[in-house]
Amino acid sequence: MGIAYFDCFSGASGDMILGSLIDAGLSPRRLREELKKLQIPTIHLKVKKVLKKGISATQVIVEGRNEKRSHRNLKEILKIVERSSVETEVKEKSKEIFKRIASVEGKIHRTPMEEVHFHELGGLDSIVDIVGSVWGIRQLGIEKIYVSKVNVGAGFVKCEHGILPIPAPATLSLMDGKPIYSSGIERELLTPTGAAILSTLGSEFGPMPPTHVERIGYGAGRDNLPHPNLLRLIIGTSESTSGKEKVMVIETNIDDMNPQFYDYLIEKLLAMEVLEVFITPILMKKNRPGHLFTVICPSEKLPSVTRFLLRETTTLGLRWHEEERAKADREILNIQTRYGKIRFKLARWEGKIVNLSPEYEDCKRLALEKGVPLKEIFEEAKRAVIPLQGNKRQISHRRLE
Repeated sequence: MGIAYFDCFSGASGDMILGSLIDAGLSPRRLREELKKLQIPTIHLKVKKVLKKGISATQVIVEGRNEKRSHRNLKEILKIVERSSVETEVKEKSKEIFKRIASVEGKIHRTPMEEVHFHELGGLDSIVDIVGSVWGIRQLGIEKIYVSKVNVGAGFVKCEHGILPIPAPATLSLMDGKPIYSSGIERELLTPTGAAILSTLGSEFGPMPPTHVERIGYGAGRDNLPHPNLLRLIIGTSESTSGKEKVMVIETNIDDMNPQFYDYLIEKLLAMEVLEVFITPILMKKNRPGHLFTVICPSEKLPSVTRFLLRETTTLGLRWHEEERAKADREILNIQTRYGKIRFKLARWEGKIVNLSPEYEDCKRLALEKGVPLKEIFEEAKRAVIPLQGNKRQISHRRLE
């Protein structure tokens, strides 16, 4: 699997992300051709090689030739992206990033999300940075993105809303649950656009995973700083196609809470996209019956899960530890049976199918709709996949039904 690691020792911005992608092999010519699909004639992309503290890097500058608009709101930005002819997946992911920026800006400044303004070059540079980065990542075959802890800078920054502390409020909100730090450099190192791209596209934040390095790219920031003002991009492949990852295991013992609350807690935690939640009956001191409440989640979700459990349960404390887990590659198939379509969860380990099981909720729904015993639905599901077991080509074909 193609993976990438953004090493943010000097923060990140939209143009630094684009620069790192070009430095790692993305064609500037093809990028310009793709950006023409946005139908923005005033925009020009300037790409040049620079040295930052003796390290060669690529700097990207977005120029607005004869651009007269000082700002555009979210609705106008989304309209430009929507009417473009870029790939659908690039379009949708780009719109998601813009909506995240507008959402946090709107909450901070008490402005409706749709009325949030994008100012640099009338917001057009943000379109170039975001759409170009999403497209470039796909072009380089990157399937999963890892991000280091991010140096955000320090001090204050002057913007449209006045003098704001660094990291800017929007940047800080976009990095909620992600590891950040400041090296003390009084400069805005992480911009809202950089934060939005990395926090939306990044799967995990923290140390670099085991990687077979294939390409390295450096994207240059505009300022000259005491350290190399660069964003380093490392592209390669993971050790195996079957995922190995580090997870946090969070536990607490509870013996004084209404057991009916557990259903609510589990539902809320799963909505927070934790990996697993489970409860184990235990005997506590003085032989009091209690429950061991366990949550497994990515490391970057530790702060948000900790806050949730301390706020929503009766526990007075938590404990956690890091573990490594291996997981099979998974995908969902839609397979037609004589009772209707059923989703199947397919699992592969080292490229081979190791499990293919029907989704319980689909089987339950069909049993109720058809008035057929649930066990008969399950048996029919098993019969439907017998011809497909082990045959990847047939499975790929059936997925389209």
